[in-house]
Amino acid sequence: MTPIWLKQTPTGITLNLHCQPGAKLTKIVGLHDGCLKISLQAPALENKANEMLLAWLSKKLKVPQKQIQFLSGQNSHKKRLEIWGSITPEQITQALSP
Repeated sequence: MTPIWLKQTPTGITLNLHCQPGAKLTKIVGLHDGCLKISLQAPALENKANEMLLAWLSKKLKVPQKQIQFLSGQNSHKKRLEIWGSITPEQITQALSP
């Protein structure tokens, strides 16, 4: 079953994330308001948290960082990202399950 925060689209896979910058560790916390909640070690300054999120997701999902793109929410806790390439929703769910 596909989690509520993940959606397959014709162009790729969309993730709805709730990010909390300035945490002790970068990790998946659980669910928050229909989104996957991730705490980020980086502060919300000068795009550092967004950069860390992309690098962390790229490593976690084993996809090149250029295949992950913000759709919305660069300046908000609630972010929508799209991932494309050869990754499946199942692989993302497995890698990111809280």
